[in-house]
Amino acid sequence: MTATAAGTGTGTGQRGDGIGYYGRPVLHDPVWKKEVPLYLFTGGLAGASSVLAAGGRLTGRPGLARAARRAAFGGTLVSPALLITDLGRPSRFANMLRVVRPTSPMNMGAWLLSLYAPAAGAAAALDALGALPRVGGVADASAGVLGSLLTTYTGVLLADTAVPAWHEAGRDLPFVFAGSAAASAGAAAAILGPPPEAGPARRLALAGFAAEQAALRRLEGRLDPVVAAAYRDGPAARYLKAARWLGVAGGVTLALAGERRRRAVAGGALLLASAVATRFAIFKAGFQSAGDPAATIVPQRARVRS
Repeated sequence: MTATAAGTGTGTGQRGDGIGYYGRPVLHDPVWKKEVPLYLFTGGLAGASSVLAAGGRLTGRPGLARAARRAAFGGTLVSPALLITDLGRPSRFANMLRVVRPTSPMNMGAWLLSLYAPAAGAAAALDALGALPRVGGVADASAGVLGSLLTTYTGVLLADTAVPAWHEAGRDLPFVFAGSAAASAGAAAAILGPPPEAGPARRLALAGFAAEQAALRRLEGRLDPVVAAAYRDGPAARYLKAARWLGVAGGVTLALAGERRRRAVAGGALLLASAVATRFAIFKAGFQSAGDPAATIVPQRARVRS
């Protein structure tokens, strides 16, 4: 699931900047489909929601914990379906579980999702039935631990490809995804949970959005300008701008919501839309950088010189 070489050389070609082979891309476009950014969103939402659910149980906020469990369970149902749709056949997902390959983020992600989903599902089901509270507590704790890994592994997965906008941002993508997942989980719990217990969810949503935006700024600042252009131009830039303004509007609305349900729903919905836009921005940036031979060659030459 990585981008592969498309050109046959890195000679001077005919471009004015002397980069690439007759202006042709060095990489093919990534093979991932439009379901992938949605999978990145729902997986992060589910994982962070399980962390919030475990925190709600520990702090004596049953309504908040229940809302977070429901959000996690919803994400758990949707995520595998999106991943299998992208893979094309359910058997391809099952085949990844035939081996354990720690060096493969895709393989580790498949195992992580397979272990996380039963824990999150059990936590939600036992809570809905009001049965076996101790077992439910173990399920909550297990889902919380595994969910914390689920929020960041997709950043590692993207960075493991040859796509410049993802590979070169490998140090920062997990932090971007973790912040975005926290914002999503807090927003979903603020929508679904009882207003008197929604304070921690609102604070998590606001802190997550702030962390996401800070990580994005750091990501762009660390990249070579040629690679950073993938995030600053074209569709990716438009998605990032939309994510920023949706998040600001949602954060302000949610911060002022108090115990007013309609404001909480409006603010939470805007923050969820912001998180989706962030995932699409990063997804689009990968395609844009793969089509630019300079984005592949310039960082490689810089590493050789250093």
